[in-house]
Parts: sequence; C-alpha cells; structure tokens
Amino acid sequence: MVQLYNLHPFGSQQVVPCKLEPERFCGGGRDALFVAAGCKVEVFEVTSQEMCRSRCTFSTLGRVLRLAYSEAGDYLVAIEEKNKATFLRAYVNWRSKRTESSRVCIRMLGHQVEAPPNESFRDQMWIVEMPLAEAPLCISCCPPMELLGDKSEESGVSVTLESTGLADERIKYFHVQHLLYRRFAPDISSYILPDDIKLHSLQLLPIFQTGSINSDGKNSSQEKELLSLFCFFSLPHVGYLYMVAKSVELMSVYQYPEKSQQAVLTPQFLHVITSNNLQCFTVRCSAAAAREEDPDADTTLKACPPVSMDVCALRIQLFIGLKAICHFKNHIILLTKANPEATPERRESPKRFLSRKDASMKPRIPPVAEAGWNLYIVNTISPVQLYKEMVDYSNTYKTVKTQSCIHLLSEAHLLVRAALMDAAQLEPGEKEELLGAFKESCGHLGDCYSRLDTQYSHLALPYYKMSGLSVAEVLARVDWAGSQKYEKGLLFYINHSLYENLDEELSEELAARVVQMFHVAEPKQLPHILCTPSMKKIDPLTALNYLMKLDSSRCSAILVALTKAAVALKMGDVDLCRNELKAHTEMNLVGGFTLEPRLLVQQKKGQIIPTELAIHLKETQPGLLVASILGLQKNHHLEIEEADSFFKVLCGNSEGVIPQLLVDFWEAQLVACIPDVVLQELFLKLTSQYIWRLANRQPPDTTPLRTSEDLINACGHYGLIYPWVNILISSNPSPDRKYSEDLSKLQSLICGPSFDIASIIPSLEPLSEDTATGLSIHVLCRTRLKEYDWCIDMLLERCPEAVIPYANHELKEDSRTLWWEKLLPELCQRMKCGGERCQLYLSSLKETLSVVAVELELRDFLNVLPEDGTVAFFLPYLLYCSRKKSLT
Repeated sequence: MVQLYNLHPFGSQQVVPCKLEPERFCGGGRDALFVAAGCKVEVFEVTSQEMCRSRCTFSTLGRVLRLAYSEAGDYLVAIEEKNKATFLRAYVNWRSKRTESSRVCIRMLGHQVEAPPNESFRDQMWIVEMPLAEAPLCISCCPPMELLGDKSEESGVSVTLESTGLADERIKYFHVQHLLYRRFAPDISSYILPDDIKLHSLQLLPIFQTGSINSDGKNSSQEKELLSLFCFFSLPHVGYLYMVAKSVELMSVYQYPEKSQQAVLTPQFLHVITSNNLQCFTVRCSAAAAREEDPDADTTLKACPPVSMDVCALRIQLFIGLKAICHFKNHIILLTKANPEATPERRESPKRFLSRKDASMKPRIPPVAEAGWNLYIVNTISPVQLYKEMVDYSNTYKTVKTQSCIHLLSEAHLLVRAALMDAAQLEPGEKEELLGAFKESCGHLGDCYSRLDTQYSHLALPYYKMSGLSVAEVLARVDWAGSQKYEKGLLFYINHSLYENLDEELSEELAARVVQMFHVAEPKQLPHILCTPSMKKIDPLTALNYLMKLDSSRCSAILVALTKAAVALKMGDVDLCRNELKAHTEMNLVGGFTLEPRLLVQQKKGQIIPTELAIHLKETQPGLLVASILGLQKNHHLEIEEADSFFKVLCGNSEGVIPQLLVDFWEAQLVACIPDVVLQELFLKLTSQYIWRLANRQPPDTTPLRTSEDLINACGHYGLIYPWVNILISSNPSPDRKYSEDLSKLQSLICGPSFDIASIIPSLEPLSEDTATGLSIHVLCRTRLKEYDWCIDMLLERCPEAVIPYANHELKEDSRTLWWEKLLPELCQRMKCGGERCQLYLSSLKETLSVVAVELELRDFLNVLPEDGTVAFFLPYLLYCSRKKSLT
C-alpha cells in the first residue's frame, strides 16, 4: 500500500546548457555532471548557488551506450559502440582536461606503459581500454566493499571474471559472490504486453554512517562505517527494495500509479519517472540501517520507525516527455524530449454518405517538427526544510486519523535520520540544525504515542528520551484542561521515567497533577509514584489524602501503610508513622519494602541517599531496617557496595570508622547466606572490623543486634570456640573484657569451617600478643594453619595452664607425634629452669607422660625420655607402658 501526500521535495530547477541532444548522462564527484552526445562527453560543474557551467569536453571512441562514475577512483567508465562493435573504456584524471585538443594518453588494461610517467605526464587525462571476451551490456562501479553471500548461488546463474592480462594475475584474489536471485512470473490471467514485465533500474545502495546517534541525538564518533547494503530493481509497474547486508530480506514493494520508465534509489527517496511525471517515494533504508547498527532499537532507550511501515508518495511532479533520470548529491538530472503528435484523422459523422472521390482522398498530415529536448537539474530541498513541511502537514491528521499522523511524523523522523547517517557530508551548521530537528521529531512522535491510543503506546518512552525533553517539559505539553482520560502511553512514560531515580524534581503543581493522573487512571501505581525522588515537592497532606482514598483490594495494604508512614514523617506526625508500622508484622514490612525500595533508599546524582523513613527506623527499629536492606539486596534491588554506602551515609560516621549497624548488616548477610555475596570478602570485612575495634579499644557505637552466641546458633560460618581458648582468656584477665562480644565473634569466625585463615594474617599486626586477647587470636590463626610448634612455644611461655587443653584438642592424628617430639622435651627443659611456673610445668609434664605412655611402645618410650631425668619420677609411667600390652 502506498499513501499519497502532496509535499514539496523538489526545489529550484536549472537547465543544463548542452550543445547536442543528450543520449546518456550521470552525476559524479563533488559537483560534476557527465553528458554524452554522439562521440563526445561534456562535463558540467553543478552547484546549488549558481547555474551549471561547462567544465571540459573530451571525445569518445564511438557512440556512448552506458555511463558510470566511480567516486573511489574519480573516473568515468563508458560502453561505446563503433562500427557495430562495443568497447569498454575508463577515463581517468579527466579533471586535467583543459581543452578539447589537450593531449591524452591511451593504453590497454594489463599492458605497462613504455616509460615511467613524469610529473607532466601525470597531469594528462588517461583513457584505459578494457578488452572483454564478450560484448559488454551493462556496467557498475563498485567501491557508491566485501559482501556476505547466501543461498542465491543455487540459482545456477554463472558469472565469470575476465582476465586483464596482468603479469601477477591479480584476478586470483577476486571472487564472485551471489547476492540475490529472483525469478519473476507474470500474471497471465490477463493480457500483458512484453514491455510490462521488463526489468529495469537495477541498483545497489550502501548506507554509511559517520558515528552513531546517541540517545541525546549526538554522534559518538567520526569513523565512517558501512551499516547496510540495499538492492533495488523495478518492473514498469512495481519496484522491489531488498536489504542484502547479512541476509536477503524484502523490505518494500512500490506500486506505481502508472507505467514507469526508470527509477533511482537514494538513501532518503526513490525517484521514478513515467512519460510525464517525476514521482518521489519514501524509502526505509535508514530504518533498516539503524536496526542493523542496534538490533535492540525498540527498547526503553531507543526507538526507530519500523521497516514494514507503508511507503508513501510525497510528490507527483509534471514533466512533459521524460526519458531518463539520474541522481547525485542533492540533484535530480532529468532528460525530457517532447515529440510533436501527429494530427489525428478527422472522424466523419456516420450519417454522411461518402462519394468515391471523398473516399479516395487521404488525410493531410502536417510535416513532423523537430523534436524538442531539455536536460534539467532539479535540486531537492534540504532535509530540514522538507521535515518542517511534513510536520506542518501532520497537524491536519492530529484529530482525524491517528495512524496517518504517526505515519507522516515517522516519515519526517526517518528523513532526518537518513541525513544524519553520513554526517561527514554535512556542513557544521547544517549538522546542528539536523540534530535539532532529530530531537524535535522524537518529541513529536513521543506526543503521538503518549496521547493517542495505539498498540505501540509504549514507544512514547524511548522517543521522549531521544528528544532530550525533561519530564517537566513533557508534562507541560499535556493538555490538562481537556478530558480526564489519560492514555496509557503517557502513563507508561511517566511511570518508567520516575522509576529511574531521575535527578529532576517536579514542581509542587506538576507533582500534584501527576498524583491526580495516577489516582484516576492507575491507582495501584500511586504508592510507587509518591516514593520517587522527582515527587519530593509534593504537598504531603495532598499525598496522604489520595492514599486514604485507595481501595485496599486494588493494591498492597502493606505498601500503602509504609507509604503513609513515609508521608506522615514529612508532615512531622511521628505517631501516625508509628501506628502504620505497628499494624503489620516485621516480616510483612520487610516484604513491603521489597515491593518499593525507594521507601528506604533513593539516589541523587549517583549518590545513595537514605530516606526520612530509613532514619526513623535507625533510631526506633534498627533490626527491621537491617532485615529490610538485606531483603532488598537478596532481591537484587541493591548492590553490595550500594548497601554498604547506605549504612555509612545513614549513620554519618567519620571517614574510616565503620558504624555498628553496618557490621550488623554484614553479620546478617552471613546468616542469610546470600548467593551473590563473596564470602571471603565478607569475612575480611568483619574480621578487619573486629580486629580494629579490639586493637584500638573502640566499643561499638550502638548495641549489636546479635551476640556471638546468636551467630553461632544461627550461622554455620561461625564455629564453636575451642575449649582451650576460654582457658587462655580466663587465665589473664584484662580491660579487654568489655569488648568480649567482638572478641568472641572474631574467635568464633576463625574457628568456623569457611574462613581462609591465611588472608587474615596481615591484619593481625595491630593486635598485640602481649594481651590475652591478641594471644588468643594469634594462636588460633597459627593453629588453623597447623603451625603447632609455634603455638606450643607461645603457650608454654605465656599461658602454661592452657598447654595441655590445647594439646588434647589439637595434637591428634598426623600431629600426634608432637606430644613426645615437641611438648615432652620442652616441658622437661623448662622444669630444669625452675621458676615460679615450675608447678604448672610439672603438672603439664605428668599429663604429657600419661598420654605418651599410652601412645608409644616401651622401647620408643624409653628413647624419648630425657637422659638426665630421675628414674623414680618416670617409673610409674614406664611400668604402665610395659603392662599395657598384657592388659590389652
């Protein structure tokens, strides 16, 4: 289906001052137009500011049948005919052709020149002849690249590359890749003339882009890249546009209102000529290229009109006797030739009787006048000018045809987008104007999708984002004085925009209108809307009145209660806040905060901001606050770093000081076993904090929510403290006892099964071994690392009474030998030294001998006993060791 509009894509018109009737023509380069007539080619310079003027003329070998220009090499290629033979020639360096009599250099492709060219030789025009095995029928210059092939190769159509005779046979580096194959079957249900099914106007169109368009409408880079490739070909009554970049896909079908003669495709339009009309159709190339660049085009950030959108005819312009068309830059070149029509034979009345004389007379035909022809340059108007006309035109459809309004605004958007695809071709001022039009067009499309009831109303969000309009600016475009029916597109946009924690704050008036809108259209969203930072300026009494009107069956009663509590705090009504919170259990309240995290945590300019309700809970119900933040993290509403930042900001401690509430949160994470938490990092956080407090004798700033006993009972990561640790601590009372909870938690964590002990060793330096607290932690860590020798030495030196309990608990299995290899010799040695601890060493020695006597055979036992010992002392153990076998 082709929609018809009456717009004005064509602007000024020039007449090309050709001396002879043009037979072939094509555009090329920045400003060149090539016109072939007879055995000559005239080159004209075309600019938008003034009439075109002749640039140079050069002769051809024969009559030109085809012309093509290569922008990559700046050369002209022609198929020429002379004496019923065809030739293929390339005209290189034609810009140096000053006069028609200027010298040219002619050579055959594949043959080297006799002498190396000097500077003056390079300034000449070259004519390169390309010999082919068969007569050439058509030509095209390929850069206006590597292409991906597909199954079209199965068509069976073979293509052979001609050898050029070069010495290094470069032909082997080239290959043929089939792009597209299609067989056309005419409709034989009615009589069709052969000309009606004749293919014409085959064209490949690459779309480049210099940088991608960001959501703010700006280009991100200046690197030119190929986005997509399109193939267009046409029959007299229908044209087909394919995308052939990665796969072949039919994009658009063009039904012409009358028989076409030729068509040219541009990135923005399809221009078609009939015998008397120049027609301009829209194309979908920029939309397809945009989707190739970003497959997720229709997201909450970006949008693009669909490729499947109906094409439309912008203009049908009358030109008498159109024969040929070509396009380059922003110019359409038209050849017209008005043949005088013969005067038809006068029709006689059937009632009149003809005499033989009358019947023998032949009608008089006037002599044929000389044919009149013209070569026109039609300048297309600037994209911005045409865009403005399309926007003005769309206003007539706003209240009549919804889809037509969207369709025409989409056409205007694609027009600007196509012009921005290759920003390198634009002037700085023109680029800025196009970017402004691009953002404006996004705003217009956002208005359409937000106000009109369509199945694509959700597109209001990405289009408004791409427009760069703020929420307040979008709301200012709403007709609040109109109907109280709010369309889903506008609600969708506002809801999602406010959900994104925008730094923008709406005025009290706009905030009240938003609340009223959602109260009418989507009351269940009202609690969520009221919790957004953008609604900070809403009058709390107004907000509370709307919350009181909510039907509890239409939204969560717990969420409504929490929102009321938050609004009550803004009003200074602490009692109302407390009553709303008391009406529900702590578990239900945690679930309510999970439904709307912004009741506790908001963001402003990327910073985490605790709400007034969070501050209130910190003072009154810290356990609920920690459980709620844990619930948010568990449900992926908060990242680990964000949660840590929340508690630091909430508690307002000086830099480097960790608040107890954050430690409570870390402990709760371990108890909850949240999958996303990296355990070893969490262990390090907790142990570092415990150690810092113990080393600096810094008590918690608030009462911990959990005791060490609570953690041991609730969490498998906290282990039972080894019994010898308690003996070590009780043997040396110290002022550290007031930090017993931190010490017990640290000891318990080290005794647990999950902690990587080696990671904590560097953190132990501030914790002195001179205190029982520090000694217990050092010995525990060394024990977990199986450094038993060091631990035994430290205990014998600092706390001998804990040695035997330590050995009984730790020296087992593989370390059992330390009883007689380490502990026994050490105790014997210290007994010799005497001192005030002699009795402690003596009792420990007796315990050790009892264990060794049980573990070793008599001969081995004798070998480990000291040589200078008293026999009477060791005799009971020797007797037991000798009798144990018989007892067994």
